[in-house]
Amino acid sequence: MAAKKRERWRGDGRSGVCSVPDVRLRQGVWRCVGLAACLAVCAGFWTCSEAAAQSPTALPRMTIVLDAAHGGEDLGAALGAEAAASVPEKVVTLALSQRLRALLTARGFAVVETRQGDVAVDEDARATAANRVRAEACIVLHATNAGSGVHLFVSSLVPMPTQLLMPWKTAQAAQVTNSLKLGNVIHTALSTAGRDGDLALTIPTTLGRTTLPGIDSMNCPAVAVELAPLRDTDGKVRSEVTDADYQTRVLNALAAALLEWRSEAGAA
Repeated sequence: MAAKKRERWRGDGRSGVCSVPDVRLRQGVWRCVGLAACLAVCAGFWTCSEAAAQSPTALPRMTIVLDAAHGGEDLGAALGAEAAASVPEKVVTLALSQRLRALLTARGFAVVETRQGDVAVDEDARATAANRVRAEACIVLHATNAGSGVHLFVSSLVPMPTQLLMPWKTAQAAQVTNSLKLGNVIHTALSTAGRDGDLALTIPTTLGRTTLPGIDSMNCPAVAVELAPLRDTDGKVRSEVTDADYQTRVLNALAAALLEWRSEAGAA
């Protein structure tokens, strides 16, 4: 009987019952595997901790929405001194958006454009694009023949506290205060964009408030930036809105302003 019992524990390789030595061997192997896995995980934690301790604190990755006004059949204003050689506003705003996107992307921003080609986009779709990505700022780009320099506009809605469900047509009311702050940051950057302190090369900049149907539905800080020709004291045009150098100065100032905006958000 004892011999048969020992034989049953030993097994014959066909019954599916492991012998005692095999069980102990497998248990030992699993203990070794578990210990190795634990050491690997611990080593990984130490590596991540050391890397985190040594890496500098990164600024928050900020999402900016660029809204090039007009598009498709909506040409916008005819820009330029001569009607025969005028350029549709939709062409200028799209070019500004594409150039500003490149500047911001190079500086670590996440950029969303409401249009990337000559297509029509209604006001609700533009606001939806900004609200969907929860943008930290939206820059609406316009151009005009009137005035001089850059005109900045913020919604004229009366500021109100954020609510769980904001009315669509007045969602910007919860962001007006932040939009005014953003407008002031942009205003300062543009006003100091003269080369080498030459006052003749400064960009005249104004900041006002008005009804803005597209912006009024955006639940994020939003500013309309309208580019006008640069004029001298006699009102003569020195730089058209299509002038590449003039655009570069404006776009660099906008990029600098958004860097400042990101820096302030990171310090808050």
